[in-house]
Amino acid sequence: MNRDGRSRGGRTGFSRNAGSDTLAAYLFIAPAIIGFTVFVGYPLVRSFYLSLTKYNGLTDPVFVGLANFRRLFTVDPAFWPSLRATGYLVVLYVPLSLALGLALAMFCNQRFAGVRIVRTLAYLPVVLPAVATITLWKFILNPQVGLANTILDKLHLPTSLWLQSPTMSMPSIVIVMLWGVGGTMIIFLAALQAVPTELYEAARVDGAGPYSVFFRITLPMISPIMLLQVILQTTAALQTFNQPKILTNGGPGFSTSVLMLSIYNNGFSNLGRVPQLGYASAQVWVLFIVIIAVIALTAKFSSLWTYSDNTPD
Repeated sequence: MNRDGRSRGGRTGFSRNAGSDTLAAYLFIAPAIIGFTVFVGYPLVRSFYLSLTKYNGLTDPVFVGLANFRRLFTVDPAFWPSLRATGYLVVLYVPLSLALGLALAMFCNQRFAGVRIVRTLAYLPVVLPAVATITLWKFILNPQVGLANTILDKLHLPTSLWLQSPTMSMPSIVIVMLWGVGGTMIIFLAALQAVPTELYEAARVDGAGPYSVFFRITLPMISPIMLLQVILQTTAALQTFNQPKILTNGGPGFSTSVLMLSIYNNGFSNLGRVPQLGYASAQVWVLFIVIIAVIALTAKFSSLWTYSDNTPD
């Protein structure tokens, strides 16, 4: 009896401790679950419902089914140009941001006097107020009195219309976006500093040149971080809004009317126009599906070019 009693008492105590640990675990994760539900889950479900309605934010939504999506793909003359502008922005910005960020990281990974100052200056644009910085760039790229054309003219180089040119407006926006490449640089710098120095020492002993070291050691070792950066930069480029809104407001024509700007214009119209929140919600879901598809494709083919030191047992 005593032995059985002790055994039962032990099991009861164990189950009581397990129950209290489970309760404590739920209490710890409750803020994250509540926050996700309130700020992500509910808005996601609500926006999907609104995408199936005609809704202006003032009256009750009226269910219209897939009418918003049919209008989006077959009627709206601005949708396909905005999708092309968004794709063009991604194609321009993502490779340049990765290349420039990695180049800056490799330069800042060297040992020389003042390297910490250089790192600080490279990262400083990231922490500056975005709207103020973009507005300053708008003056710099002014074709009449801007600093960019003034410098080109002093160097006897061809000037440009920059933001006022249908062909140069998107590259100009990309230039402004690259001003904040310091965030990409910091992540690459951390990856470079995590590469074992023994690999470089062995390469030097074998007589490997800088190009061989970069393509056979550095790039493979930081390829998982490169994958992360591709996903982050692509997602950010697909959701670009501040630069096109402030610099060009989508012009000239539809050359810089990216999808996020189109969503804003439909959902938060100017005075005198009725907002189309239901239609804007349909655009949001198209953008959401595009982002998910890009991430899925990138992850699917990542094994072809990312290095992993995990080996099967």
